[in-house]
Amino acid sequence: MPGILLETLRGNNARRRPLWLMRQAGRYLPEYRELRAEKGGFLALVYDTDAAAEITLQPIRRFGFDGAILFSDILIVPYAMGQDLQFLAGEGPKLTPRLVDNALEGLTRVPERLSPIYETVRKVRAQLDDDKTMLGFAGSPWTVATYMVAGEGSRDQHDTRAMAYRDPGAFEAIIDAVIQVTVEYLCGQIEAGAEAVQLFDSWAGSLSPAQFERWVIAPNAAITAAVKARHPETPIIGFPKGSGEKLPAYARETGVDAVGIDETIDPIWAARELPQGLPVQGNLDPLLLLAGGEDLDRQARAVLDAFADRPHVFNLGHGIGQFTPIANVEQLLAIVRSWER
Repeated sequence: MPGILLETLRGNNARRRPLWLMRQAGRYLPEYRELRAEKGGFLALVYDTDAAAEITLQPIRRFGFDGAILFSDILIVPYAMGQDLQFLAGEGPKLTPRLVDNALEGLTRVPERLSPIYETVRKVRAQLDDDKTMLGFAGSPWTVATYMVAGEGSRDQHDTRAMAYRDPGAFEAIIDAVIQVTVEYLCGQIEAGAEAVQLFDSWAGSLSPAQFERWVIAPNAAITAAVKARHPETPIIGFPKGSGEKLPAYARETGVDAVGIDETIDPIWAARELPQGLPVQGNLDPLLLLAGGEDLDRQARAVLDAFADRPHVFNLGHGIGQFTPIANVEQLLAIVRSWER
């Protein structure tokens, strides 16, 4: 029998609310910190398939979440496209050569860099109980391209937005290349055992409406259609962080099976404006989970109540923070588990 998370993503309203948290496999867990200290840097962990599988399973063992999210990174796609990838302490990820001043054609694809990720999925699925859902993921083209162009993260995506205006043809070639690799990457995860996949568009909120339509909606629609053509039964979650009032158009036009919403979205507005019956995922503020207390109880119940009439996966509005207390996660779990329609 499929787990409650998978059933919810397929559009079924369950009495109990499924729960998983973005970045649930990571730095807030002492068992993760211990393993990372033993194994070394972040990229070394991703490519050690035994370690990556163990990290993916750690929050399931501790909390019993309904979904296990693959331990990896969205920048594995540009790494497979031929950019060099490093995670530097205190600086974050670095990609070279930067495409702001280098041509896409200068990259040589290294598709074998994706193979260990599939092996991690296989190892996790083999150890995961049948009632837990294995979640794969990839970055959406706009967000991935922002790193490829600038060579690193950016708060306002200045270099990438400027390139998209200045030379839309060259930028579209980058987006198209990311689409192609992402489709293969997601299908590879599904064929290895992922039962649902999520597209992360973490920087979608930096675009104007017309640019959002071109660089967020259209590429995500292309990926969704291509993956669905090969794996029609696998739910796809789209998460366009910061999309605001553009979220309903994203939900209608991309063809995703469920929409993740960030903490800036009013859940009552989302319940009213999103297509009827579309599963929704979210959207507790990660900082509220960090703070805990009575507000956590009150706001978590407000999210649950807002989506009482549609399929809903409880989650955060973005990734769980590094310094979030374990006790607060346990508090949230108790709130969600005790809620009933």
